[in-house]
Amino acid sequence: MADTRRAAVLGKPIAHSRSPQLHLAAYRTLGLNWTYDRIECTGEQLPALVDGLGPEWVGLSVTMPGKEAALAYASERTDRAVLVGSANTLVRTDTGWRADCTDVDGVLGALRGGGVSRIDEAVVLGAGGTARPALLALSELGAKSVTVIARDAGRARSALELADQLGMRATVAPLDAVRVRAVCESAGAVVSTVPAEAAALIASSVAVAPVVLDAIYNPWPTPLATAVEAAGNTVVSGFQMLLNQAYGQVEQFTGRPAPRAAMAAAVA
Repeated sequence: MADTRRAAVLGKPIAHSRSPQLHLAAYRTLGLNWTYDRIECTGEQLPALVDGLGPEWVGLSVTMPGKEAALAYASERTDRAVLVGSANTLVRTDTGWRADCTDVDGVLGALRGGGVSRIDEAVVLGAGGTARPALLALSELGAKSVTVIARDAGRARSALELADQLGMRATVAPLDAVRVRAVCESAGAVVSTVPAEAAALIASSVAVAPVVLDAIYNPWPTPLATAVEAAGNTVVSGFQMLLNQAYGQVEQFTGRPAPRAAMAAAVA
């Protein structure tokens, strides 16, 4: 195999991804002659695309809309990827590809960076693809109860089922400002996984929580971030999630510790 190895991020749209900056900074710092590209790819296109990759390809980052397809495609899956039902990481093995979900590391690292070391009650705003990794991360921080705020209670079913599997008391609440304020006041942290415009509608209610992780990072600050800061509480950007999930990917691709300072500096 040639000295040069290859990796990429798959998704659609993908032009906005900052993963190449993070990964290339890591490879340079580690002295590796590796490349990292952006490849536009849907979930339906993922199997054929990965099938066509040569042996020089060592790993793939997977963003929306291909995370469920990545999990299904893999010949090996980590327990946590199976648990959350999606994979943002594919790593070449001797026999195929291993799927993992470092999105869990992303949420966990971002919350810890925001000062959360232990939590009893939490709120997850939204019930989409990021909600399940967020629930697993909150469980690892010790959360015993969680409220999922969702416009459609039916859509929250899979998140509630996961919370139950993790031994957390879980309830679902509507996107109602009064109800949201009540649950956020008693929560140790909130993870918002919804688009900026949706969170803006209840931003002042969410802002009463002591720590809010907003999965959005572009554009920044979001209306939610501005509201949290105005309330004197701690807001953590989704960019910290991006960094922390990338550390895990670099380590799985290279087998070496991620040069975290160099990666963070590359996108500062």
